[in-house]
Amino acid sequence: MTIRPITIYGEPVLHRRAQEVERIDDSIRELVADMVETQDAAHGVGLAAPQVGVGLRIFTYSFADSGDQPSRGVIINPRLRLIGKVSKESADPEEESEGCLSAPGYNYPLKRSEHVEITGLDLEGEPLQFEATGWFARILQHEYDHLDGYLYVNRLDPRWARRWKKVVKKEGWNQPGLTWLPGVDPDPFGHDEPEDDHESDSGSARQDVQPEGTGPSGRGVSSHSG
Repeated sequence: MTIRPITIYGEPVLHRRAQEVERIDDSIRELVADMVETQDAAHGVGLAAPQVGVGLRIFTYSFADSGDQPSRGVIINPRLRLIGKVSKESADPEEESEGCLSAPGYNYPLKRSEHVEITGLDLEGEPLQFEATGWFARILQHEYDHLDGYLYVNRLDPRWARRWKKVVKKEGWNQPGLTWLPGVDPDPFGHDEPEDDHESDSGSARQDVQPEGTGPSGRGVSSHSG
């Protein structure tokens, strides 16, 4: 297993729809193993294949509070259905902020459906189907978005979208070829720093979502959901 570089906003593979997996072979199994290794090294709760530069419809997740479902898994060629409507109220920055390993170091509030259903294939090619609620539902939505060429920052309310545009300009993230390597580069969400020393743009949150977590106001889900 290999820790792979994580692509950063601006990389074309992040901004286009990923392709269906046609056959689950050794190359797919190797990719999934590397994704799990990378997700864990990045302290993420999820990771999509485009985030490691591969435009295929695959994502992994790791979340302890997953109800009756396995706390770790992979979903290939997923389809997601919203069961609960997305509230039109403003997202709570303390309780509904996401982060993303491909938008490293920043968190923004975003409303999501509280209840979803997902279907797809497991690594053995067997069909899977289950429902998820709460933060687990958020993680699945975050990772599924990656497969359709969206990052959570593409869904922000205008107030937060304006802040994000300033970040992109400041960081120079409007060009391809940018990556960071978990375990080698400094952790952009401060997992390798003392807890009191790290602050984000909108408060602490989960990363991919934060990805990759503790609780709604703790570190580690990257929405950092992948």
